[in-house]
Amino acid sequence: MNYEYMSPSEVRHLIREGKITSQTSGMCRGFAQANLCILPKEYAYDFLLFTQRNPKPCPVLEVTDVGSRAMPLLAKDGDVAKDFPKYRIWQNGILTDEVTDIEAIWRDDFVSFLIGCSFSFEGELLDADVPVRHIEEGKNVPMYLTNILCRSAGIFHGNTVVSMRPIPAGKIARAVTATAAVPRVHGAPIHIGDPAQIGIHDLSQPDFGDAVTIHPGEVPVFWCCGVTPQAAVMAAKPSLAITHAPGHMLITDLKNSSLKE
Repeated sequence: MNYEYMSPSEVRHLIREGKITSQTSGMCRGFAQANLCILPKEYAYDFLLFTQRNPKPCPVLEVTDVGSRAMPLLAKDGDVAKDFPKYRIWQNGILTDEVTDIEAIWRDDFVSFLIGCSFSFEGELLDADVPVRHIEEGKNVPMYLTNILCRSAGIFHGNTVVSMRPIPAGKIARAVTATAAVPRVHGAPIHIGDPAQIGIHDLSQPDFGDAVTIHPGEVPVFWCCGVTPQAAVMAAKPSLAITHAPGHMLITDLKNSSLKE
């Protein structure tokens, strides 16, 4: 089924029913998507400070009230425990489970952070006639850990994660311009060209997501990625954390156009 032109509420309903458990790139074109990090309240201030010190990889779109599953700024009928296609559960920095619903483990002290996602600017790239290879190939976007350090905050520290899209050399300026206009979903690329300069040694082996084809004449272009909080969780080892599975996002009611400066 083609979800590109469905409404966000329709797709969230299908996700909540378990009828969509796949990655969400290309769904609900024109609407912003969001990453997730849920933490017990005792860690929430440190994590909020981490996002404020690292706004490019961690652009916060909404923070929920303690214990609330509602996301009134992003999805009026939303349920943070059910509206992501797949969740990851972390205990002491170790991934212990992947599930499609976290209602059964919900706690009254949870605080949810909804963070901007680069899937949100892919419509801008397509409108600028810039190819988006993982959509063409029906894959998840390739994501890589880098050697770019985040600024630490409390217990949270780690390196930036990036997503990569191969862009024809003659269209890189268009890609930069299109994405720079939406800083609340990572904005302009953080690196263009040689992946080794940011600590990536094999583009065919992403740390998250799927490898994609890079054609002759194309250049790897790297954007900050909202999977960065997962790297911080792995490094900080809080007793419990819940994140989205990479590529499995919340589709919000926000138009991408509302995120432009």
